[in-house]
Amino acid sequence: MTTSKTRTPIELEERHAAHNYEPLPVVLTRGERAHLWDVEGRRYIDMMSAYSAASHGHAHPRILAAVEAQARRLAVPSRAYYSDRLGPFLAELCRRTGLDAALPMNTGAEAVETAIKAARRWGYRVKGIARDRAEIIVAEGNFHGRTTTIVGFSSEPEYRADFGPFTPGFRAVPFGDLPAMAAAITPHTAAVLIEPIQGEAGIIVPPQGYLAGVRALCDAHGVLMILDEVQSGLGRTGAWFAFEHENIIPDGLILGKALGGGVLPVSAFVGLAELMDVFTPGSHGSTFGGNPLAAAVGLEALRVIDDEGLVERSRVLGAHMLSRLGAMKTPALKAVRGRGLWVGAEIDPVHAGARDVCLRLLAKGVLSKDTHGTVVRLAPPLVIERADLDRALDALEETLHEVARQPEPAVA
Repeated sequence: MTTSKTRTPIELEERHAAHNYEPLPVVLTRGERAHLWDVEGRRYIDMMSAYSAASHGHAHPRILAAVEAQARRLAVPSRAYYSDRLGPFLAELCRRTGLDAALPMNTGAEAVETAIKAARRWGYRVKGIARDRAEIIVAEGNFHGRTTTIVGFSSEPEYRADFGPFTPGFRAVPFGDLPAMAAAITPHTAAVLIEPIQGEAGIIVPPQGYLAGVRALCDAHGVLMILDEVQSGLGRTGAWFAFEHENIIPDGLILGKALGGGVLPVSAFVGLAELMDVFTPGSHGSTFGGNPLAAAVGLEALRVIDDEGLVERSRVLGAHMLSRLGAMKTPALKAVRGRGLWVGAEIDPVHAGARDVCLRLLAKGVLSKDTHGTVVRLAPPLVIERADLDRALDALEETLHEVARQPEPAVA
């Protein structure tokens, strides 16, 4: 039974918050590892992990210890000075990615904006593109954030409606279509900017060999390959980075979400020296980006992934999740896509909408989220225990059988 403990926070948020989200009707108050608790004391299995921001789980003791220790020493002194924490963090980030230098920011969208600025300046100063003519090729169905520049090259009408005029200089091609990308490249093309797997679009995995093909196209035409791994990076797909599945290295890499260990917004744009050297003092910056607190947390987040074998855990448990989903014999489940602990379960709209499935899962103690009305996202913290993963999948299977037994909606 819902009490005022639940009703009051929801009513306050509905009254005072801009309505740019449509939350499920649960009020969360505490988290630990792969579990969350609501204000009524009910426990849930987290199958979202805050879009990968909580890949380490909630309240990881090592992450919290890093926060407390650094916050007591020095938190935000400004990048106008050196700190003893930023260098070690960026050095580890470069070592892990195989790239040369990094520019720290806060959110994923900020890191994408940083990549766009870097690509354009590289296009003019290194490639020699005519001033203000640089183009960046993107993929249809992309989701790189919600700034005005980024939504301008989105193909989702809801993200664009009445936010124009938009920044020019972007050309969209179908995701996974190498011939279309090849045809879009011109002498003005500075970069290709894509997600290795499209998350918001419904966990869309491109054909095998696509990333290697993009790498080859970029090499052949003198174009930068920039990958947005804000969601797919740091172990989510069963590799440190999704690009490793095809044995390539991009020229630029965008990271965020899990980089903050589930406690802070931490992001970075990492790239080859030729690309990162286009930045000069005053050309870019951030008051909070790269602060010692964020750097300490980011470094510990990387170390925890390594020390606790979270990449291998994602690979093994992800294969188990895909196997179980593939064995679910129900007409309500139309398709399953994903890699590692990152899967999209596409619901047949004849039987139910994805939000209805998520509401039913909520009632069974499982938290997930729908996207595009038809896909249920399954992306638990990488620390999830197999028993909890199976409980969540049992709940999903039970729910799918429930909706499949419902009378089909009447056709208008």
